[in-house]
Amino acid sequence: MIAIMQKTYAFKDFPWLSAGALFFFFSALIGFASGVVVTERPELATSGVLTKAYYSLSLFVVGGVDLGTPIGGPSWGRLLVWISYFGAPILAAWGLIGTLVRALAPQSWQLKRLKNHIIVVGDGELAISYLKVLRARNPKVTVVVISGSTEQLLRDEFKQSFGAIVVSGDITHSFFLCELKVEQAKKILLLDDNSLRSYEAASVLINLIPGIADKVVIHCASLRFMRSMETTRVANSCETFNAYHLAAAGLVRSQMLHHFKETRSKDVVIMAGFGRFGQTILEELQRCAVDELDTVLIIDRDAHRRVMVADEQTQFSESYRREQFEGDISNPEVWKRIRNTVDVEGDNTVFVMGTGHEEQNLRTALWLRRQYPGAMIISRSSKESLFAAEVSEEHKIISISIAELLEQNIPNSWVDIE
Repeated sequence: MIAIMQKTYAFKDFPWLSAGALFFFFSALIGFASGVVVTERPELATSGVLTKAYYSLSLFVVGGVDLGTPIGGPSWGRLLVWISYFGAPILAAWGLIGTLVRALAPQSWQLKRLKNHIIVVGDGELAISYLKVLRARNPKVTVVVISGSTEQLLRDEFKQSFGAIVVSGDITHSFFLCELKVEQAKKILLLDDNSLRSYEAASVLINLIPGIADKVVIHCASLRFMRSMETTRVANSCETFNAYHLAAAGLVRSQMLHHFKETRSKDVVIMAGFGRFGQTILEELQRCAVDELDTVLIIDRDAHRRVMVADEQTQFSESYRREQFEGDISNPEVWKRIRNTVDVEGDNTVFVMGTGHEEQNLRTALWLRRQYPGAMIISRSSKESLFAAEVSEEHKIISISIAELLEQNIPNSWVDIE
């Protein structure tokens, strides 16, 4: 993904203005050095390099008006000087106009020409992951990012790295939504962490513009809230998702299903952490591989409450055995209880270290590898980690990150936009 992004933005990130300035400066300097003189400054022919450099720089300010026309010298030298005569003042004017426009243009002016664009609400890691994938697949489409951050560095990242128009405003206000020309947008992605505001914005959009619901994608940070809203008009009209659900579904399909098919016996899955990520892994396992499961063991500091909440929202299958253990994965007593509960010595055992503590996940994964050399061991982190990847490769552990899984499993319909 990093290599693709580098190729995608190499052309756009090239400092064309600086390169052009150097080109016109050296064209004039080389032309003067070759013997070209000018009608109003004939002494230029016998002057030193610094004098020639000074007059080459002056072309960006007054062009050739103060110097006169190039005469004498070789024809190629005169051609270089003529190129600088025209190019240097044009480049200087272009840079000045561009700077003034960027400095003085109000937000409303930026939005006037919007058409066939993508609107991204949110400026967190989810928005960045989406834009990485979008720009790798579709580098030209216009993107508007609605940011609530006051950090200039973050806003500059969206502008420079993704070529986005960054604006601020209340997405639940119909006037602001009209300013974004939502009726002409190709896709509207509500990726903010405030789930209620995202649903509210979707509701305003649906009432404001009939038929726009097909373009709206809502991210709901809370699984419990998303499940509760499943029967609402907004949820049924728009596309809703949870980032952890996308990541978990990708993990099950890309890693776990293949392992299940290779083992003869039904599998034992030990899940450390039963938050949003762990719950969605179990949901996906039930959907795709329930017949492959023998036992699922859940380890969490708040295991009983979280399992009860999940049971309240999701119908879990009774075709496999399920046990929960209250405790921390760093506590040896927890693993002793697990060994006394089920046989984890075989190659049909899968350990998923999916807690929110990345160091604990990696450390425990290494300990488990020494204890159970035949098992599949998965260690989770939030972002891609070169160190974790190297350690995992050395010890035959599967290192996964939420961001990486998310980027690999973003639906094509969100990024393949004509």
